[in-house]
Amino acid sequence: MKAIIIEVYGKGSALAEMDERNPIIREAIWQALPIEGRAILWGEEVYFDLDMKLKDENPSASSEAGDICYWSPGPALCIFFGQTQPYSRVNHIGKVVQGLDLFERINAADRIVLRKKEL
Repeated sequence: MKAIIIEVYGKGSALAEMDERNPIIREAIWQALPIEGRAILWGEEVYFDLDMKLKDENPSASSEAGDICYWSPGPALCIFFGQTQPYSRVNHIGKVVQGLDLFERINAADRIVLRKKEL
């Protein structure tokens, strides 16, 4: 299992597990870790720009709270923490399994870092 720590500086961290819904995109992002960005808020979604241009693999028009997705038009990495649905189709790569409430406390421009969890 591939797990990542999502740290929001000054606010805490969450744990996510990567999954098999889009394995090519998931692996590209896994290999690029650690990744850092500045939070942008849209409804109950936090996202940040990525310097990775990847092709859609198995995009979906819907999401659930906890989903972590790659959004190719950005390109951006999105973390859904409530009822908000994607602006357009996203590629799911994992799910927050601990600390989802952290994202309710994020402000625009907060510094977010994703890194591999040492197992």
